[in-house]
Amino acid sequence: MYRHYFGLAEAPFSIAPDPRYLYLSQRHQEALAHLLYGVNGDGGFVLLTGEIGAGKTTVCRCLLRQVPESCDVAYIFNPKLTVEELLSTICVEFGIACAPGNTSIKVFVDCINGYLLEAHAKGRHTVLIIDEAQNLSAELLEQMRLLTNLETDERKLLQIILIGQPELGLMLEQPELRQLRQRIVARYHLGPLTRAEVAAYVHHRLEVSGAQRQLFPARLLGRLYRLSGGVPRIINVLCDRALLGAYVQGKERIDGATLAQAAHEVFHQPSAWRGWLRALTAGVIVLAGAALALAVYWKEPSKPALAALQPGIAAPAAAGTPAQPLLSDAKLKAASLDALEWPADKPLGDSRSLAYSALFHAWGAQYQGGDACRQAESLGLRCRSARGGLDDLRELNRPAVLLLRNGQNREFHAMLNTLDDKTAVFALGAQVKAVAIGALAEQWSGQYTLFWRMPPEAHQDIRPGERGPAVAWLNRQLSQMQGRAAEPGENLLFDQALMRQVKQFQLAEGLIPDGFVGPRTLIRLAAMADKAAPKLTRKPGDK
Repeated sequence: MYRHYFGLAEAPFSIAPDPRYLYLSQRHQEALAHLLYGVNGDGGFVLLTGEIGAGKTTVCRCLLRQVPESCDVAYIFNPKLTVEELLSTICVEFGIACAPGNTSIKVFVDCINGYLLEAHAKGRHTVLIIDEAQNLSAELLEQMRLLTNLETDERKLLQIILIGQPELGLMLEQPELRQLRQRIVARYHLGPLTRAEVAAYVHHRLEVSGAQRQLFPARLLGRLYRLSGGVPRIINVLCDRALLGAYVQGKERIDGATLAQAAHEVFHQPSAWRGWLRALTAGVIVLAGAALALAVYWKEPSKPALAALQPGIAAPAAAGTPAQPLLSDAKLKAASLDALEWPADKPLGDSRSLAYSALFHAWGAQYQGGDACRQAESLGLRCRSARGGLDDLRELNRPAVLLLRNGQNREFHAMLNTLDDKTAVFALGAQVKAVAIGALAEQWSGQYTLFWRMPPEAHQDIRPGERGPAVAWLNRQLSQMQGRAAEPGENLLFDQALMRQVKQFQLAEGLIPDGFVGPRTLIRLAAMADKAAPKLTRKPGDK
């Protein structure tokens, strides 16, 4: 209805999984890389999960456009079938001739096995993609595992890609599916878009649809992110309804009132006064919780300055022992703020020194001032200063110093000590400050510095073709994770077999599977062995 009015060639926010509209955020690029690895892999299972509307099916459609000529792919999008029906569907999708009217599982399996052997003899690669795989029963999953039993000395003859909602991952944790679990060579969870990615996503879809002007003002995109939670399908529905509303009202572009009405209709929200009442009540609770938390946990500076000044950090028991947070998650969230502001009683120029003091303290050391990275290296730590997003920090999982801006657009430093899905906890001067993730996005430049620990024999950028202690260390780390004995010797070659193991590790850890052991892969490998290092994100049971 509104396409001609806004000068659009087609509807920009259709919920159909059109690959032309796929916005390749970093997460979607990594998800696509995992699927491409599955298409070209040596057999087994590849697992892609994500919330409803995250873009899994669209990524899969994009994959189907990039399938190599030597690859035969069967795509099943409705697997809520019996074992016999699923095997019959696989035969139909691959064009496998089987006896008409057959209902025998054995006959179906024999037909499929014969096809796989013939395809392998011709140099063909066979991939089965099952979408909405959370609908598979345990019986069906076990039958899929049995199909992957056919193999040669070099590789398995069938690669299976399972795409589904998060429940799929929970299903695979069942004890009776442990054999299938062991055959998962790569897995990736597709999360929601960040605030910046939501803005880029909206611009991308409007551009593809032929928009000649910006229909959503930049000031509204933060609100759109908060309303949608970064889920692409919800963004599409909200934007489509908002464009329709603007068309009906004769407006040239979307304004705040139109977006609010779109959200009201999409989410079936109750009347406005009830929403305001809920917001006011929530605000009172948060402020009361903040006052209580600050009253209970405020500490006056004392002689062991770092122990008293850093938020929620106890003094280490001994040098080299990381400090641990004192505040519970519930209390931190109760005190969360809408923005970080530097304390008025502390000079802004002291922020860098205080932030690095907190970071060194988390590693059981004291900051002496000056070049923090050089001092960290003298203590046997590695230093990483880079620009990225919160997903990068979650992946690296180490406390970090962030460069932020206050309401007057002045820069200051703060140490990020704890991070979860909704809250970030900082050492801010002499205080504990917890801020909502959405608010942090408005203040953070993306610049961060963190420390990590590596054995002395390992060096940065271990590459295929190398020999020596670094390659031996890499082999030991991968062997330990895979539960196998490491090859002996200190002059091992980084060969194709080891590169394949590196790629499998990268895929399993959500990294881009390029086979090169750069800083991100090194940090993740080292973290597996360094149990004493301070963590940014903590799971239940972490000390």
